[in-house]
Amino acid sequence: MVGIIVVFPNKDNAANIRNLLVRNGMNVTGVCTGGAQAIHYADTVDEGIVVCGCRLKDMMYTDLREYLPGEFDMLVLASPDKWNGGEEEGVIRLSMPLKAYDFINTMEMMLTNLERRRKKKRQEIKKRDPKQQALIKKAKELLMERNHMTEEEAHRYIQKCSMDSGTNMAETAQMVLSVMS
Repeated sequence: MVGIIVVFPNKDNAANIRNLLVRNGMNVTGVCTGGAQAIHYADTVDEGIVVCGCRLKDMMYTDLREYLPGEFDMLVLASPDKWNGGEEEGVIRLSMPLKAYDFINTMEMMLTNLERRRKKKRQEIKKRDPKQQALIKKAKELLMERNHMTEEEAHRYIQKCSMDSGTNMAETAQMVLSVMS
């Protein structure tokens, strides 16, 4: 689940940012004044965006970035003279004073990037190495030959056994081959 966490030392500023996000159809997971609270909210979601200023009640934004999981991006809203020198990975900066249009567009861009990363991660998980593919293919061929199944039926059989046993398809294919050989 994607979470948006708003962190500003002034509660009124944080509430105003949250209201702007909610009015534009974005779900805000938490609003807080300190980095420790933000880390707590970050632990409740899989990935997300932290919207904050440079200085929080208990730490600087750079410290908060270090403590956040890698699946989180950060949007820092501050005047350019308050930023630290270098470019940090996963941190986008917007200059104050802030235009609502620029802020919302930046948030939408960041949410789109999170979605792209999630899809890419899912595709990487789905890819199997050639050895695993060959093992699954061999098990399907054996099922098709001995049990007179179609390829689709053999695939479903291995898939169902995999889900039932809590193993991946390659491990299940290996079990099928060892039982039927």
